[in-house]
Amino acid sequence: MSDILSNESANNQSEENAQYSAQSETPITDKARANANPAPTTIASLKWRVADISLGAALAALFGIIYWGFTIVFFSQISPILRTVLPGFGSILHGVWYMSGPLALLLIRKPGAAIYVNVVGAVFENILGQQFSAFMVLASAALQAVFSELPFAIARYKKYNLTLSVISGTLTALEYGIYLMFVVYQGKSANYLTIHMICELISGFVIAGIVPWLLFVAVRKTGALSNFASGRDQEVVA
Repeated sequence: MSDILSNESANNQSEENAQYSAQSETPITDKARANANPAPTTIASLKWRVADISLGAALAALFGIIYWGFTIVFFSQISPILRTVLPGFGSILHGVWYMSGPLALLLIRKPGAAIYVNVVGAVFENILGQQFSAFMVLASAALQAVFSELPFAIARYKKYNLTLSVISGTLTALEYGIYLMFVVYQGKSANYLTIHMICELISGFVIAGIVPWLLFVAVRKTGALSNFASGRDQEVVA
């Protein structure tokens, strides 16, 4: 009898151990599966699609043409007039050349959007022909794009709002304003350089920061961005 009881006790203990083991293994297995298959939403949202590449190419072509025409008109007609108003005042319109980076990021919302649009746009400029060397145009476009990307990169490409757009435009203007001051405007008076930098920052803030945001909001309202994250985002805030 004692042998039978001991056998039954052993069997019961074995069954309890098996049940406990099964209960403890289930959540571990589920957790392991969750870790092995993380949610792909964030990663997928940063990957470039054919639609993103196409939109970037269209923006690059558009801004390439705009910059080509603006460069001709600015240096031949606008800049001489602004210089007579105030030395260094011509920089107040430099933000036009910085718009493409912030706008590309607001519309496409992918890492490298500003670099892609700026560099390809510079290629279009060079094809159309302009007064500066092809290398200078490409290098300037790439450098401006890097500084346009910085605020959005710091935000890990998760936020796209007016604040980041303004910081992006202003930072680009600061970078290129300093470049012009040390490379192009050597020998200029302190008064000229001061006015130049103030105008650069104002231009970057308004023309390269606020204007791209307003353009983005206007395009979004048309429904043309319905196939892009920038058109599906329910929260568009400053």
